[in-house]
Amino acid sequence: MWHEIAPDERHEILVDGHRVVAYVFGEGPETLLCLNGGPGLPCDYLREAHSCLKDHGFKVVAFDQLGTGASDRPTDRALWTIDRYVAETETVRQALGLGPVHLLGHSWGGWLAIDYALTHPDAVTSLILADTVADMPHLVSELERLRGALGAETVAMMQAHEAAGTFSHPEYQAAITLLNYRHVCRLPEWPAPVNRSLSDWNMGPYETMQGPNEFLYIGNLKDWNRIPDLHRITAPVLIVVGEHDELTPACALRMKNALPPGATVNVVRNASHMPFYENPEGYYPPLLAFLSQVSG
Repeated sequence: MWHEIAPDERHEILVDGHRVVAYVFGEGPETLLCLNGGPGLPCDYLREAHSCLKDHGFKVVAFDQLGTGASDRPTDRALWTIDRYVAETETVRQALGLGPVHLLGHSWGGWLAIDYALTHPDAVTSLILADTVADMPHLVSELERLRGALGAETVAMMQAHEAAGTFSHPEYQAAITLLNYRHVCRLPEWPAPVNRSLSDWNMGPYETMQGPNEFLYIGNLKDWNRIPDLHRITAPVLIVVGEHDELTPACALRMKNALPPGATVNVVRNASHMPFYENPEGYYPPLLAFLSQVSG
């Protein structure tokens, strides 16, 4: 279903003196605001996967978070906090005059979406938590399980490199590449928007907040946990998770059990962390059904 569409509008928004670039598709009466993963990734991969929803009557908005894409790229590591990104998201929403939005957060964007919904509940009409988690320590235990499937010898090798800080060693990178193809995107060739985002990854925010790769969390979010707070989210919630996702179905279930009754989960078969590319038929119809149900 996805296809690349030129944005109808491009906006430059000042956020605490820094320039953030936002993209708008369509003129629908209700807005889907997309928060992409990373941290440090341009929004291309998520923007191109959801701009097509303009054909279903929605205004679709995405933006390059500070430090990424066409937005400014300051080097002050103190900027890379989830609280600052929550404030940035609110600044973008207000600057574009969006009103309450359907908020879709993917991966790191889901952590951001959760904190945003808890901070600005009146700004969120519905919440789509795609391939994300609400409990980082629990995720770390799940990642250990996924790594364990590589075998004891490979796990020992990875742990030795992690202890030494030799993350760029070829044998360590080979293990990470295998995990990426199992649990990030299972397609033999990754879509152009994904490769575009990955090739322009700003590792400053990523390493500060998360760590050196998708399977080692040692950044300032390593202890982040919103499970005790999820009961305060009153907006309708759709949780999406790939069957083989690095942010696993167990993480999705943990969110569902902590949310108020009514939250639903779509487990997308034959997909991992990029279900909108890996299995569009399993991703888009449930998303559109949910948006139709919660739209005014």
